[in-house]
Amino acid sequence: MKIIAAIASILIIIGALNWGLYGIAKIDIVENLFGGWNNKIGRIIYIIIGVAGLYSLLYVIFA
Repeated sequence: MKIIAAIASILIIIGALNWGLYGIAKIDIVENLFGGWNNKIGRIIYIIIGVAGLYSLLYVIFA
């Protein structure tokens, strides 16, 4: 379980950096690298990062 929590933490950091860059300079890393929400790969990346956030939230609440 520690490995899953570590992977989720890394994905959350990537998501936070992506939102920070978007807020500061309107640069979306996921969109630039994977095509964003309009591309299937970009959509999957966004979903994986969202699932990592939910996992971490539940991990903190129930741990």
